[in-house]
Amino acid sequence: MSQPMQYAIDASLSAGEFVDVLRRSTLAERRPVDDIAKISKMLANADVVVTARDVDGMLVGIARAITDYAYCTYLSDLAVDVSFQGKGIGRELIRITHGHAGIDTRLILLAAPAAVSYYPHIGMQKHESCWMIPPQENESGAES
Repeated sequence: MSQPMQYAIDASLSAGEFVDVLRRSTLAERRPVDDIAKISKMLANADVVVTARDVDGMLVGIARAITDYAYCTYLSDLAVDVSFQGKGIGRELIRITHGHAGIDTRLILLAAPAAVSYYPHIGMQKHESCWMIPPQENESGAES
């Protein structure tokens, strides 16, 4: 039997703890984990941050979302420590995030390449027309 997880809406999560779980989940490959100022800003400006901790209090999963609480919720980060994957933690993080933002909102996410097959498995529908403008470099040559 797997250990129980402690889930919480956690606006006080530290940037260091966030980076640590991103690294343990492989999501760090696609996040600015070496730019602590940007990571801190990502946390500070999120509308919903949901954490999953093991019985010892170690952060093993996180969902970070931006929402208008009425029409749409963008799940910008879903990360679960690889050693805890396959135990329903990601599914529960999504459920809590969506419930907190409003179950009547449209939950939207961009899947990490390795996770594309996971989302249909939990009942999410693929959308064929996602478009984006990639980050632009500022005058110093860094992404803004």
